[in-house]
Amino acid sequence: MSAPAVWINGEAAGSLSPLDRGLHFGDGLFETIACLRGRPRFLELHLERLSLGCARLSLPAPGRERLGAAIERAAAEADRSIVKLLVTRGPALQRGYAWGGEQGTWLVIRYPWPHEDPALALTGARVRTAATRLGENPALAGLKHCNRLEQILARNEDRSHEVDEALMLSHSGHLVSGTMTNVFLVAGPPEAPRLRTPQIALCGVAGIMRRVVLREAAREGIPACECALAPHDLDEAGEVFLTNARIGIWPVRSIDDRALAVGPVTRRLQERLGPLLGITGADG
Repeated sequence: MSAPAVWINGEAAGSLSPLDRGLHFGDGLFETIACLRGRPRFLELHLERLSLGCARLSLPAPGRERLGAAIERAAAEADRSIVKLLVTRGPALQRGYAWGGEQGTWLVIRYPWPHEDPALALTGARVRTAATRLGENPALAGLKHCNRLEQILARNEDRSHEVDEALMLSHSGHLVSGTMTNVFLVAGPPEAPRLRTPQIALCGVAGIMRRVVLREAAREGIPACECALAPHDLDEAGEVFLTNARIGIWPVRSIDDRALAVGPVTRRLQERLGPLLGITGADG
C-alpha cells in the first residue's frame, strides 16, 4: 500500500508546528471524504458540516472554495482514495487552554482506498455492544471533532476479527452510534416500515451518509425519524444497518449473540444509494 500524501496549509510536505493546539488538545475538526474515480463524494455536504463546526467552536479556517479546491486536487491524483481534511486552531500563542489570535492550521491527507470485504455489503456486518460509553455534551454533539478517544477505546475492547463494528451507548444508556458509523433501525410491519436513527443531541457525530439516507428515505416514501433509542429497541428491530461516508450502507447480520436477517428496506436503500455513491458491480 502506498504512503499517504500530505499537504499542510496548502503546501505539499509542509511542516506542522509542535505547538499546534490540535496536537495538544484535540482542538480541531476533521472530515473523511470518500473519493471515487478521482472525485470526492458529497463534498459540499462535508464542507457545510465543517463550516458549521468551525462557527460553533470559533475555529479559524480557510474559505470553503479554497478547501474544496485543495480536496479536489488531492482526489484527482488517484482513482480511488480517502481524503481527510483536518482544521485546527493552529500553533498556540500561549500555554494553557485559553486561545486568542491563533492563525489556524489545515491539513489535507490522501490515503489509499482501504482493502474491504465486499461480503459486508451483501451478507452484513457482525456487531457487538461496546462497554465504553460516550460522554454527553450538547456543545460538541454532532461535530466530528478531533478527540476520538472514546471510539478508540471501544474499538479496541475486542481485537479479534470476529466483529466488524461496535455499537456505543451514552452514559445515560441511550443508543448513539457505532465507533465509525451511524445506526438505523427498521421498525413496523413489512407493508409499512419506518426508519429510526438515534438523536445526536447530547453526543455522537451527525454523519454525512446518515443525512443522505434520511433524505433518500423521504424521497422513497419511507417514514424516518431521529429519536431517543435504547438497547431494547435493537432487540425489537426487524432490520438494522450502519452507514458512513466510505461504506455507504452495511446491513447488520448479528448483534452480540442475536442473528438478524438482511431485510428488504435495507436492500431498497442500498439500491437507491448505489448511483449516488458511484457504485457499480466492478466496485464491489
